[in-house]
Amino acid sequence: MSDPRQAPTSARRRRLFLAATLSPWTTLAGAQAPAATDAQRILSASDAVRNPPMPFAVTVTLLEFRQGKQVDSSVLTALSKAAEDGQYRTLIRIVEPARDLNKLMLKNGNDLWFYDPSSQSSIRLSPQQRLLGQASNGDVVTVNLARDYLAALQGEEEVVDGERVKRRAQRLELTAVSPDVTYHRVELWVDAVNAQPIRARFFSESNRLLKTAFYRKYAQQLGRPRPTEVIIIDGIDTSWVTVMRYSGFAARETPDAWFQRDYLPRFKPE
Repeated sequence: MSDPRQAPTSARRRRLFLAATLSPWTTLAGAQAPAATDAQRILSASDAVRNPPMPFAVTVTLLEFRQGKQVDSSVLTALSKAAEDGQYRTLIRIVEPARDLNKLMLKNGNDLWFYDPSSQSSIRLSPQQRLLGQASNGDVVTVNLARDYLAALQGEEEVVDGERVKRRAQRLELTAVSPDVTYHRVELWVDAVNAQPIRARFFSESNRLLKTAFYRKYAQQLGRPRPTEVIIIDGIDTSWVTVMRYSGFAARETPDAWFQRDYLPRFKPE
């Protein structure tokens, strides 16, 4: 007959074994969740630097350079307003060149539309489609990256920014949450102190480097320093450069109806 006093000892050993086996995985899972939360929080803070929290208007000037010489340009005005889900809606009007005057582009949710007043027709656009030079349709609309991407913190390192200044940065790996966002994957360097975006690399679904962007010329705009210039460099031909300049930031309330496709034929520039 077995000694009943041995049963607790045997059961206790089994419990200790299970605890020893599971504890590393429990600890790892517990560590991963805060790390993911921290990365998403860093990305959201970086979004808040780029995008004013209130409805706003801004002028965007695009300049395309080849081998150091300007070959094309465009001027747009943009009206942006956050929706209830936190993502921005944007209505863009082309000001220059004259041949495209008053043509419109609308982003609402994941839908992107182009409207030509001469034909009074609207067509769906791809956010990846080039607008001018290396600037795609998705680059000129206001976007909260934290709504479209899952962020993972890859570490902290020293980088050189667009002003050739060394800065301590946190490197984020961004993975698209749906196939209809502009880029499949993004590497983003964010200032470790003030969350200012410094540099980004954008990749295709096949993991090909499409472009590199530098955020620079920070200036006080609508409550805090924001980048007023983005330098976009082609992923293959580094002599192909597009400059996006932001000017005339102004708080401006825009009717929700203006961000509907059906309203585009009725839109009248002021």
